[in-house]
Amino acid sequence: MTTVLGWDIGGVNTKAARVAGGSGHVLAARAVPYEIQRDPAGLIPLLRHLARDLGGEEGLHAVTMTAELSQLFRTKREGVAFVLDAVVAAFPGADVHVWGVDGRWRTPEEARGDPLAVAANWAATARIVGRSFADCLLLDTGSTTTDVIPIVGGEPVAAGRTDPERLREGELVYTGALRTPAEAIAATVPLDGRPTGVSTEGFALAADVHVWRGQLDPTDYATPTPDGRPGTREFAGERLARVVCADREMLDASAISAIADALWDAQVTRIGDAVERVRARHPGLSRAVVAGLGDFLGAEAARRAGLPVTHFADVLGSAARHAPAAAVALLLAAERAAEARSA
Repeated sequence: MTTVLGWDIGGVNTKAARVAGGSGHVLAARAVPYEIQRDPAGLIPLLRHLARDLGGEEGLHAVTMTAELSQLFRTKREGVAFVLDAVVAAFPGADVHVWGVDGRWRTPEEARGDPLAVAANWAATARIVGRSFADCLLLDTGSTTTDVIPIVGGEPVAAGRTDPERLREGELVYTGALRTPAEAIAATVPLDGRPTGVSTEGFALAADVHVWRGQLDPTDYATPTPDGRPGTREFAGERLARVVCADREMLDASAISAIADALWDAQVTRIGDAVERVRARHPGLSRAVVAGLGDFLGAEAARRAGLPVTHFADVLGSAARHAPAAAVALLLAAERAAEARSA
């Protein structure tokens, strides 16, 4: 059975999903924390390791990416070329296809010549979601960002294509479930019932908020903690106390919860503002589909906007946490199956 290995190669996480070529069933999916800027030479062995782990070395490879934005690279063109070189080196002679924002596949060589077109993991997810939900708003919240993508008639109709355009249009929101610093979420939090300014020393992350509130398990804390201590609820509380330059001897659990709840509300509100902006352009969309590690953030933002919510995990299973990797694999598997039927 031919399988397709889908890759979503990011600057801080690399995700892979293996899909059965005939049935289009997701067989396995994994995500590995990996900061490309800290260890660029590690990408090739990481790709090989993940492929072996998923059993997909001999199949087709479908690629999307966001790593091109890493500060390792001076330009996105340089970043795209680096990622593609790594894939080709990791799997010499393999059949590699690169997904584009226009819904077309490119060879690695073609992708090098059109780099802005292939930095498009959101476009793959939106295309797959559109096959199950023809008219909806996709909210995909990962560790770092949230995509807010309108889908009409099964097709993504985003106003932006590049990241700057998507930021401008409200279709890319730089807030996520893990890596967002507390001070990038809110300028004040409550302390003794009064608004209090926050420190800007990177003492706590969104992951601390969601682990403290029980929306993420400590095992989901797949990014370095600001203090180097474990990602448990106990230490998350200590980090949240530091947001107001305090510690757990100064603040009890209710004070920490007030800080965490305020940061949660601010994060949901920011995503909700983007939802309203995108819906203003597409008022006919009356359902939200949420995906990603932080789908609970998208779900709450959608509910506050009055939208019924469907979790893409109900369709894709746990692979919805790694939706772009699964999406590119599913897209290529479906195309090859259609070609086989028409042959």
